[in-house]
Amino acid sequence: MQKVTIIGAGLAGAECAYQLAKRGVEVDLIEMKPSKFTPAHHNPNFAELVCSNSLKNDTLDFATGVLKAEMRALGSFVLQCADEARIPAGNALTVDRDKFAEIVTKRLRAMSNINIIEREAIDFDIDAPTVICAGPLCTDSLSKYIQSLTGESLYFYDAVAPIVSADSIDYNHAFFQDRFGQGEGDYLNCPLNKEEYIAFWEELCKAERVELHTFENEVNFEGCLPVEVMAKRGVDVLRCGPMKPDGIKYNGQTPYAVVQLRRENCAGEMYNLVGFQTNLTFPEQKRIWSMIPALKNAEWLRLGVMHRNTFINAPKYLNHHFQLKTHPNIMFAGQISGVEGYTESVASGLLCGLNMLKYISNQPLIEFGIETCLGALGNYLEAGNPNSFQPMHINWGLLKPIDVPKKDKKQALAKRALSKIAIIKEDLANGI
Repeated sequence: MQKVTIIGAGLAGAECAYQLAKRGVEVDLIEMKPSKFTPAHHNPNFAELVCSNSLKNDTLDFATGVLKAEMRALGSFVLQCADEARIPAGNALTVDRDKFAEIVTKRLRAMSNINIIEREAIDFDIDAPTVICAGPLCTDSLSKYIQSLTGESLYFYDAVAPIVSADSIDYNHAFFQDRFGQGEGDYLNCPLNKEEYIAFWEELCKAERVELHTFENEVNFEGCLPVEVMAKRGVDVLRCGPMKPDGIKYNGQTPYAVVQLRRENCAGEMYNLVGFQTNLTFPEQKRIWSMIPALKNAEWLRLGVMHRNTFINAPKYLNHHFQLKTHPNIMFAGQISGVEGYTESVASGLLCGLNMLKYISNQPLIEFGIETCLGALGNYLEAGNPNSFQPMHINWGLLKPIDVPKKDKKQALAKRALSKIAIIKEDLANGI
């Protein structure tokens, strides 16, 4: 059986290495720590959690909880370690970060068929089975090498607008219309009167922002400014920018300001807030966006972020198995692949580990399907728009729609996903 090279011992790399090694595959795990660190990392151990110690909600009421249930059913190593390092935090899977990293590192180092190579990876053999798990702060050297394979630079800064669930929008305060009547009603407009706009603007100007890392700088976003920065430049700046009401009519009159929503997926289950890239904290986003009348009770599938985040243009270069289209022996896992979040990174490592084994064994790869959260992540990478692709957390809108009453929707989606995973688990146990 062929040896597999894994670059990066973060969450995805640790999961992928374990899944392969426990099935008898020899693994070269290349990790540049402790000789070199990214600007955000400090712990010499593997699977270091940087910005938060939470892997988010762990119940089946949330898509991230269903994703974890799928991963646990398939034997996720990283989640096993997380459960051992867990600290009380309600329904969230929150861990002691140092203990968690220590457990992961100790167990991987104890596996005889994992060869840990402590050096920076600046390239790799394009003909050998390889999984790139370099993370969102991929080094310049490796980034340039990947660029030489794709012919396109990686996306170093992402500016992501919030995404709302379509069925949580109050359509009594929203209407479909394109500016000046051009188009086919592709935009959903959320109007604000003067009083509502001024209140919104005032809160936006004083809202709490995420503290930028030392290696990030507002200048990097000058061409795509955070909405709160635009607001601070003057009371009417937003009304001349993303909240411009020109060409919009509501009850026969032009609104004082308008927030436009644009469809995020073909099914029309998700909408993004056009021009609302932001560095506000998540609680502040939920508070302030709810001041928009149509979004008063909105369910947020993804909140806005702006940060350095190296990732490949997945729809252009990867398939739903996380394979490089031009070199199927090369897979990408973790945030460099285009998934967003800790849990999603682990999930991609699990998926790549299982399917890399299939690949080197000359067996058909596992088709998780968009009924499952694992499959939905891969489908998002493959089916996204290559001209506007941005990483995304797992959410209900990525899964195949299900025709049940709204009150039963989440339970039905979870049940269907776990039923499909149970079949895949059985097939794996039977060597299929």
